[in-house]
Amino acid sequence: MAPPYTIAVPDSKIDELHKKLDVATFPDELDEADWDYGAPLADIKRLTAYWKSSFSWRDQEKTLNQLPQFTRSIKVDNFPALDIHYVHQPSPSPDAIPLLFCHGWPGSYLEVVKMLPALQQSHSGVSFHVVAPSHPNYGWSEGPKQRGFGLKQYAETCHKLMLSLGYDQYVTQGGDWGFYITRAIGLLYPEACKASHINMIRASPPTLLKNPWQAVKHKLLPYSAREKKGLERSEWFATEGSGYRTLQATKPATIGFALNDSPVALLAWLWEKLHDWTDAYPWTDDEILTWVSIYCFSRAGPSASLRIYYEATHSGPGGVTRDRTQEWIGGVKLGLCYSPRELTVVPMTWGRTLGPVVFESVKTRGGHFAAHEQPEEIVKDLRGMFGKGGPCHGIVKAGAKL
Repeated sequence: MAPPYTIAVPDSKIDELHKKLDVATFPDELDEADWDYGAPLADIKRLTAYWKSSFSWRDQEKTLNQLPQFTRSIKVDNFPALDIHYVHQPSPSPDAIPLLFCHGWPGSYLEVVKMLPALQQSHSGVSFHVVAPSHPNYGWSEGPKQRGFGLKQYAETCHKLMLSLGYDQYVTQGGDWGFYITRAIGLLYPEACKASHINMIRASPPTLLKNPWQAVKHKLLPYSAREKKGLERSEWFATEGSGYRTLQATKPATIGFALNDSPVALLAWLWEKLHDWTDAYPWTDDEILTWVSIYCFSRAGPSASLRIYYEATHSGPGGVTRDRTQEWIGGVKLGLCYSPRELTVVPMTWGRTLGPVVFESVKTRGGHFAAHEQPEEIVKDLRGMFGKGGPCHGIVKAGAKL
């Protein structure tokens, strides 16, 4: 096993952050402005003051360094090797299942942390060897300097990381970009990726040509009250909450100047999403600023995290498009988790167009960052899907080497 990785942000970076916070200026605000206008002025002023005077990155760094984290050189076809950071927590159980956890934006590998103790312990006849990388351009991983590093390359990075750790077969869990990346893994490496559990479900209505049985049910059966509310949530996101995505997918470099140069801009850009995308999750100021600081101090810089939006929507020949990952992929069994405050909440007949769905759960609470907001619910799903009596029990060969 590789030597442990230690996060050690230079003092000069912390000093630079504090200097920028000292001279921060703020816009005015309408008297009746609310979250529909964006991040509130009072919130950003409070968080900026706390970030500057009371928040201790060193304390957070010390806590983060208690995680079993490492780095490893991963070579992706047609790109130079990248130094990839990852958390790796093996289970003592000899029949544990290798689980690749894929985060999204504006999240990080931190989203897996609350689940680690439970996933390591055997329950319902199953436990997990957890691998949670910082994707290229995120956290403490290196980022490519060449264009064209899209979903295919992110998938290849994760797959080769699992192989390098001795996991020839594995399962995946993810949402946000973790949805797209794990779907790309299933498309490209079905012999290794045996099943996927996803908590952000992007799919289209079934058609008679592609999904005849689901199309008939979709045509004949009315949507439930839950599904109608889900479609309302999806419509809100499409019309009122997705402007960031258009910008990051078309001109990521432009907004990148603001996020790199201004920690207050970065804070506002991310805090709006943490607030709007969760189900009234009680964020603490320390949580918020730890998430934002990981972007602020990230190895590739905060602007680099936006590039996946461009590359995933400008895929060249041989690449994997976002649209392709939202269609049927037959070689990998699927588990679907429906949370009421996810960004898109599609009807079940839509979700079943993605592949061979063998497990479904409907949550009464929870939003976009399910593993962080409701970790016990994702653990419950994984145990139900892969434990004794579950549809994917024993799907990975026992005795994966470490």
